[in-house]
Amino acid sequence: MTRMVDGAAMGDAFGVYVHVPFCSHRCGYCDFATWADRAHLVDDYVAACVVDLDRQRVAGLTPATTVFLGGGTPSLLDGNQVARLLDAIPRAVGAEVTVECNPDTVDAERLGAYAGAGVNRISLGVQSMRPHVLAVLERTHDPDNVARAVAAARGAGIDRINLDLIYGTPGETLEDFSATLDAVLDLEPEHVSAYALTAEPATPLGQAVARGAVAAPDDDTQADMYLLAEARLAAAGFGWYEISNWARAGEECRHNLGYWLGADWTAVGCAAHGRRDGRRWWNVRTPERYIDRIRAGEDPAQGDEVLDPAARREEEFGLRLRTRFGAAADPRADGVVEDLVAGGLARRVDDLVVLTPPGRLVASDLTARLLIAGAAGV
Repeated sequence: MTRMVDGAAMGDAFGVYVHVPFCSHRCGYCDFATWADRAHLVDDYVAACVVDLDRQRVAGLTPATTVFLGGGTPSLLDGNQVARLLDAIPRAVGAEVTVECNPDTVDAERLGAYAGAGVNRISLGVQSMRPHVLAVLERTHDPDNVARAVAAARGAGIDRINLDLIYGTPGETLEDFSATLDAVLDLEPEHVSAYALTAEPATPLGQAVARGAVAAPDDDTQADMYLLAEARLAAAGFGWYEISNWARAGEECRHNLGYWLGADWTAVGCAAHGRRDGRRWWNVRTPERYIDRIRAGEDPAQGDEVLDPAARREEEFGLRLRTRFGAAADPRADGVVEDLVAGGLARRVDDLVVLTPPGRLVASDLTARLLIAGAAGV
């Protein structure tokens, strides 16, 4: 089904996600598939990804309208390694090509090489511009490095920049977060992401919270920070378009829009997830197993599933409700919709339900209420 996004047909979109699992340091809050002791595998891993992409291309890989190198820390790859990956990906004219970067690992030379390889968008892991907050998160960069990285990207001709934030870190005050927003807006990015910190149980941060060494992130403080971000970013000309994402007009992340609005994408690398033609799959978790599978000529997928039509509709409803484009609720849920509108948690736009800022804070709960009401006819 073709989907329209501000006049663009999402039905024609196709993404390629490449997971780069390497880090120079693993932050205490991170629960992604990343390793800080596998640098010796980088060349072999890139080579395996290229072989994987070559096989997919022979099998009829659709030209990508978006490419996203995520991690981990993809900016640990040098320009030649990024070029090898991108050269293996058939791309549509005007494709968006994003690389996630750590401010400590990029400079003018590296970003110039990335741009020469075809990168036209970067996402910088800023998290905070307050040193004591970065220390709790175990981030190693200095806030001044963020400004240097932005300047280097501009100098390299990369003119689409996202600054990625985390809010609600233990010890971070509303004033701290406000200062971070000030510093970020001074850098004039095209896009800002802001995510509430979660202390996942298996992470060092989660374990510290469990034993009482660190205070758990406070829900009320995080809500205040989110509403502050919405107000400040809106005033600065950024439009909200997904729970945690704001952009200047036309600068939305097209790759992530594909996830949220139902486009297909393929997965490359360990722990990467893909979706195509109603099937979704996930690759083996570790870089060693991924390299071994590719070298043996085997499929790197560890598992897959095909959602039935009802489950797929529910998933698509939940994803769309997280966006500014809204979602069409089942008519049997009209009573719940009216309650949400009356309570200031949602508004109607034609036949769609769009969440307000307070509603976004409880998006998962509202999604469940609407789906249950629709199924039960309440």
